[in-house]
Amino acid sequence: MTVTDRKGLCRDCGATVYGSVAACQACSSHKLLHHPELFDLSIAHVDCDAFFASVEKRDNPDLADKPVIIGGGKRGVVAAACYNARVYGVRSAMPMFKALKACPHAVVIKSSMANYAYEGRRIKNIMRDLTPLVQSLSVDEAFLDLTGTERLHGTAPAATLVKLQKRILDEVGVTVSVGLSYNKFLAKTASDLDKPHGFAIIGRAEALDFLAPKPVDFVFGVGPAFARSLKKSGIITIADVRKRSDRIMMKQFGEAGLRLAKLARAEDFRPVKPGSIRKSISTEITFNEDIGDEAELTDKLWQVCVKTADRAKAKNMAGRVVTLKLKTRDFKSLTRRRTLPEPAQLADTIFHTCLPLLLTEIHGKSRGQKFRLIGAGLSELCAPTGDSGDLLDPKASLRRRAERASDIAREKFGKNAVVTGRGLRKKK
Repeated sequence: MTVTDRKGLCRDCGATVYGSVAACQACSSHKLLHHPELFDLSIAHVDCDAFFASVEKRDNPDLADKPVIIGGGKRGVVAAACYNARVYGVRSAMPMFKALKACPHAVVIKSSMANYAYEGRRIKNIMRDLTPLVQSLSVDEAFLDLTGTERLHGTAPAATLVKLQKRILDEVGVTVSVGLSYNKFLAKTASDLDKPHGFAIIGRAEALDFLAPKPVDFVFGVGPAFARSLKKSGIITIADVRKRSDRIMMKQFGEAGLRLAKLARAEDFRPVKPGSIRKSISTEITFNEDIGDEAELTDKLWQVCVKTADRAKAKNMAGRVVTLKLKTRDFKSLTRRRTLPEPAQLADTIFHTCLPLLLTEIHGKSRGQKFRLIGAGLSELCAPTGDSGDLLDPKASLRRRAERASDIAREKFGKNAVVTGRGLRKKK
């Protein structure tokens, strides 16, 4: 290809640009995209930029230039941080007290998951207008397979993705970054290379050379412990991985080693699968002060059970396994599970399954222990099957009917239309 035949894209208007030009011939923008394989690649990873914080800044323009942290409570953790806050070292999952020490002038906003989820669904629906092959990874990211869509949209996948970025910004008011490649691993890798509002490409010709000098923990899924094990065996970079056969990597490090060996060669044959199956639904609360009192812990348990049930009902799902999660004052996590004879969806069922597990901890191995967090969750999800009562608890069916009635009232008159006795105690 000669310089004059070289084609690229304008990041602002999506027009094709020709030759080695400094600006778009259609709109005069200088934001141009060039790559030898630009018009040949069709697997994309689209990731919203600091999504939670971006939604908050969109809704409150006064926050535009301020560092924003999403989270809450001095004992909580950072759920998200805008790029202004990240400059000071604030990161997701960082304890809130450390985040505020690093960036004391940050604006802290309590997360609004319902709002973020709503906006996430809007973005996913925009993606599905382009291709049915959209695999959601979380509320703010997804894989797209645009193979074969050129005839439908009249443009190459890369141009379609440029227009997608613009449409999301215009309609939702947040920016997204795009990674484009020929498989999911490289597409997700690329989306982290140019943020925010970026567009990065990793083609077939460059993939191996691009990966070779990277440290092994550059590969998603290689955590600190795995990286240390690899280092002990002299494996520090991705190029080092390629020096070992698949058999050796499998023998030394199991399935994780084999996976790493394949990704080190840029091999990833996983298809983009729409409708990924959700594995669990859960809620947890981090307390402002450690709690050891049984009555207080029981009330907190009820709160997380109600929120988990509300989420399950919203998704029309139930779970065969109920999980209680506790975290001690010294950050030790405890999880206790119980498999039920039939799927659970109601707060009453979740609560009365978790309560004996909680009491066993309070009066057993964790006697005298104080806790900083409590959570309740459902897993092995499936469609709800109805509520049959409990022969050992004759009042269970009455409580379940009452909960269904209160759900109807809350849906009609608002979430505060019906408040239980435990809920009233919570507000005192």
